[in-house]
Amino acid sequence: MLKNNVTYRILIALCICAFQQISAQKKSDLKLWYDEPAQIWNEALPLGNGRLGAMVFGDPAVERLQLNEETIWAGSPNSNAHEEALPVLPKVRQLIFDGKYADAQQLATDKIMSQTNNGMPYQTFGSVYISFPGHQDYSNYYRDLDINNAVAKVQYDVNGVTYTREILTAFKDQVVVVKLSANQPGAITCNLFMNSPFDKTLTTTENKAVSLSGTTSTWEDQKGRVKFHGIMEATNEGGKLAVKNGIISIENANSATVYISIATNFKNYKDLTEDQDVKSKSYLNKATSRDFKSIKADHIAYYKSFFDRVSLDLGITEAIKETTDQRILKFSERYDPQLAALYFQFGRYLLISSSQPGGQPANLQGIWNDMLFPPWESKYTMNINAEMNYWPAELTNLSEMHEPFIQMAKELSVTGHETASQMYDADGWVLHHNTDIWRITGPIDYAASGMWPTGSAWVSQDLWERYLYTGDQDYLKEIYPIIKGAATFFLDFMIIDPETGYLVVTPSSSPENTHAAEEGKSTIAAGTTMDNQLVFDLFTNTIRATKILDEDKGLAKKLQNALIRMSPMRIGKHSQLQEWMHDWDDPEDHHRHVSHLYGLFPSNQISPFKTPELFEAAKNSLKYRGDESTGWSMGWKVNLWARLQDGNHAYKLLQDQLSLVLPEQRKGGGTYPNMLDAHQPFQIDGNFGCTAGIAEMLMQSHEGAIHLLPSLPDVWSEGEITGLIARGGYEIDLSWKNNKISKISLKAKYDGNCRIRSKTALKGNNGKSLKRANGSNPNAFLYEVIVKEPIISAEADLDKVKLPRYYEYDVPVKAGETYTFYGN
Repeated sequence: MLKNNVTYRILIALCICAFQQISAQKKSDLKLWYDEPAQIWNEALPLGNGRLGAMVFGDPAVERLQLNEETIWAGSPNSNAHEEALPVLPKVRQLIFDGKYADAQQLATDKIMSQTNNGMPYQTFGSVYISFPGHQDYSNYYRDLDINNAVAKVQYDVNGVTYTREILTAFKDQVVVVKLSANQPGAITCNLFMNSPFDKTLTTTENKAVSLSGTTSTWEDQKGRVKFHGIMEATNEGGKLAVKNGIISIENANSATVYISIATNFKNYKDLTEDQDVKSKSYLNKATSRDFKSIKADHIAYYKSFFDRVSLDLGITEAIKETTDQRILKFSERYDPQLAALYFQFGRYLLISSSQPGGQPANLQGIWNDMLFPPWESKYTMNINAEMNYWPAELTNLSEMHEPFIQMAKELSVTGHETASQMYDADGWVLHHNTDIWRITGPIDYAASGMWPTGSAWVSQDLWERYLYTGDQDYLKEIYPIIKGAATFFLDFMIIDPETGYLVVTPSSSPENTHAAEEGKSTIAAGTTMDNQLVFDLFTNTIRATKILDEDKGLAKKLQNALIRMSPMRIGKHSQLQEWMHDWDDPEDHHRHVSHLYGLFPSNQISPFKTPELFEAAKNSLKYRGDESTGWSMGWKVNLWARLQDGNHAYKLLQDQLSLVLPEQRKGGGTYPNMLDAHQPFQIDGNFGCTAGIAEMLMQSHEGAIHLLPSLPDVWSEGEITGLIARGGYEIDLSWKNNKISKISLKAKYDGNCRIRSKTALKGNNGKSLKRANGSNPNAFLYEVIVKEPIISAEADLDKVKLPRYYEYDVPVKAGETYTFYGN
């Protein structure tokens, strides 16, 4: 009996050990890893603390850390609004109404677009190099980016010695830190220096440190006035350290720690009065008083307080044994569910690393850029890309990362008010298709791409979404003046289309697509579908805000009257959702933008339950537009197919996105070896779009209910996700087997009623069936689906849209309580 007990205890211990090993394996699997150093930038690994960014190349002989600081931008405080637009605005409108679109577009390019300032570029600081004599011949090479901890590592052998580098961008200490170590004493010998691509920089040696300072570029007659100062210092254990002629030399040390600090004189978008030297030295002095172990511990603890809120387990296959670039290369050919989970979490990692409270929002490249003049100046493109960056913020439990975007919106509402008044004689505020750190709001580039005045409406929709997720009325009061100002602008700017009698936005475009009039030469038009959808959301959300806050009843009435006069969505001759008021769509048009599908996602105006005809038309439009495209476009399409409740097609788009883009390729979207999105070139929005899309495949909350597994692909037959946030303030944990829900837990933020929608019948802890939904939802203000007459069906015909029937349950909930249900 005793022997059996001992055997039993041993078996239990072995099972526990095995379980712990499996759990540890799953935890450690959130790594990007490679068996070769990076040869090009798109193979290097990104680190960031919101303010500082570093790309780690991992070459044994010469390590390169390419560095960024979020406020290093060309130019200086400025506005690109001008007075030439106002007198020609009526002429441009009349040309559009007369069908002379090419003439209207040329006149807008000549007189409305900014002639002197098309926005300033985001610029690199430069690089730190660490050279290791004799390390050209190495073996057993390994490098990784551990997104569990936001730490990069490089390891290899030279002459029987194992060398290790750990690199992090410390969230708490605001410096880049590198730990150099070896498994034998006295093995660390290296030289460190900084350089920068700016024409004029000053490198100096200060006590034990080396510094590099300069001023950003003058661009389009805007004088560069951002002053930056980078400073580097090292400490050693054993051996010798010397600083001379801008080089730090370490000889025969047991280990060494390198600290890098960067700061600028940027205070805010209109103020450059910080002392960059004092600020950078302050960060450095505080950091060098601490050892690497302490800095690393604080860094990881801060990072994990955000990252660990959400987990995703889709299973693990043998593919995990291969390097990340090889897994990306083979993803479309084999089943590798863990790579999809890694990609999902990598997007969350990038958002935490590039968008921290109190800082700047993630730009077109997050914070990672190795050029002085990057593509599209790495600005904020407001006709989708900047908003796409924040699609995962609320949904994947990273609400704090949203704050820089919200702060930018506040600043844009100030500069946009000046532009609205000066260029259009309108109240409120306007934003066109691009802005930068100086918060310009006037139209830039050519009218073909830039004559789109609806950015303020999309920004306001993003702000409203945060309210839907949080239900925070203090926040709503804070952002209400912004959405009110945007709505006020369109009340002034919109005019009657003489042909249809509808109230339209013009001049505008369906970003950045040409239409069929005048042999497809123009984008400029009136009353595009996307504009109608955006303004519809803006007006209805503003009306809802006035009711919730009990103010501005007169404004609400004006907005309601304007809504009645706006154009509805239309279904065209190809059974498609029309992109324009005219039936101009071409089924062979494969343009990367799918702007008219904004009403399907991220909005919820198109619904299988409320507007089945439009739902089918939107699906047809998406089919015509095609799957493969630029990276960010495929990220958008993952979300669109998720909203269309076709999980297999959404997964197919994910496969298209996770297609390896190799150095010799010059065209086509996909993913680079370092898992960054390829537009091409690199744009970060595709990463963020796909992260949101994967979450949308597993849970949606935009239609008056929390919809569980709405678009689960067949291949993800078993899995678990924890920590997602649903509109209404619910935190959701969900597991499933055989493509059916096995367990759901939800934690409520408010008292009320939670409506759950599922293909699987659910039961409670006591085995009893849940209360089936019947009647109105007391929490509907957080969910409400708004659709516009006359495109509305009293009841959806699910057979028409070929969707399964669903179970719906109403669950009374109390704030702070957790509720658990099981598949039946």
